[in-house]
Amino acid sequence: MDSQKNYKNFWNEKAATPDSAFIAVDGSTNEETARLTGHYSARQVVAALELKPTDRVLELGCGVGRIGREIAPLVAHWHGTDISANMIEVARERLRNHANVGFTELTRSSLQPLADASFDKAYCVAVFIHMDKEDFFLYLEEIARVLKPGGLIYFDVWNMASPVGWRRCALEINQHRIADHSRRKDVARNQFSSPEEVRIFLDHAGFDLTLLLAESPWVQAIGVRRGGHVDVEALRRQAAEQTARIAYSPLWTELFDGILDVVIGRISPELMWQSLGDDSRGEEVPMFREWFLGMWKGNETAWGPAPR
Repeated sequence: MDSQKNYKNFWNEKAATPDSAFIAVDGSTNEETARLTGHYSARQVVAALELKPTDRVLELGCGVGRIGREIAPLVAHWHGTDISANMIEVARERLRNHANVGFTELTRSSLQPLADASFDKAYCVAVFIHMDKEDFFLYLEEIARVLKPGGLIYFDVWNMASPVGWRRCALEINQHRIADHSRRKDVARNQFSSPEEVRIFLDHAGFDLTLLLAESPWVQAIGVRRGGHVDVEALRRQAAEQTARIAYSPLWTELFDGILDVVIGRISPELMWQSLGDDSRGEEVPMFREWFLGMWKGNETAWGPAPR
């Protein structure tokens, strides 16, 4: 299989086994890490979309159901979509005890066969970052189609306008600097956006922006589908009141920056590990500790033996 040809081949190959599927989604090397990161992301989604028990909710790029497993019990119906059949297989197993879920395997940058105006809310976390810009926009248009007028969308993308976001972007640039330029870049490589790009895309896809956060390595956006009888200014005020629950925290940014320091060799993994010993600093610490431990175990050749 040539994983360079398209998204489907790439992600099916990455998710060839359940273990590799977890790693491909967000670097989680076990169920515990996926639950910690899934809980953190789900809290952001719940606050951003003000989820209600009556909502029909769509997730674009559901992966292994890392977030969907947390969202499904809170809503009337949760529907996961993904380009990878292998990802959906793992997600279906993880959500097998929930009767209110559905799945659609995608074949291109389209949400066919989902019906027009069939969902109240939609979200997409750490997925647009793996798409070419054309596909990013096409999916936004499709989400606008399947949302009811007045329906809400929440998503995030890498933020090149953030100092830490730019450091993450620079890693990709430096990898390409020494890459074989006769070959196509990885189809699902990390890609980066700016707050202004997100504003433009939302506007042209048919959404009014209600919140834009860009202080972290992520641009986070909430939009409302035009055409509904909604008070957009009221939605903006409501979203602003939830900012603390939606935004990636300063501690998240600090710890992520520390991991970048390890990756580029500025600090040792041992020093980073020491910084992850005090859970009283915030919920991000145990989450990053599990995440970093899995990363270390996968890099023992370069970093030395991981903590046991």
